[in-house]
Amino acid sequence: MKTATDPRHRQRIRFIQDLFAASFQKEPSPNIKFIWDQLDKIDPLIKSAAPEWPLTKLNPIDLAILRLATYELTIDKKAPYKVIIDESIELAKQFGSSNSPGFINGALGHLVAEYEQQSQ
Repeated sequence: MKTATDPRHRQRIRFIQDLFAASFQKEPSPNIKFIWDQLDKIDPLIKSAAPEWPLTKLNPIDLAILRLATYELTIDKKAPYKVIIDESIELAKQFGSSNSPGFINGALGHLVAEYEQQSQ
């Protein structure tokens, strides 16, 4: 079970904080450059998972969480998708608005379903 002291959880927090900051500065910190360099692949997937929300209209913290989760789901692929989604929902509860957990869950659920359908 994940705890606040879990190193993977703490690392994800640092990643979303850096992704959040980079979305305003347009310059990523070295800690997230490996994710930032993949935004040309990540952002279209987010757009297709939440088509009613243009990226510019998304809550910036929700966008940071979605970018990290999409990177982990489609590029990194080291953790099971259920773990990634659960962790993303927890981060949304901790840092996002009251609507963030449901939005993150729905978008990532759509992304996983679409991704699994394409790989069949």
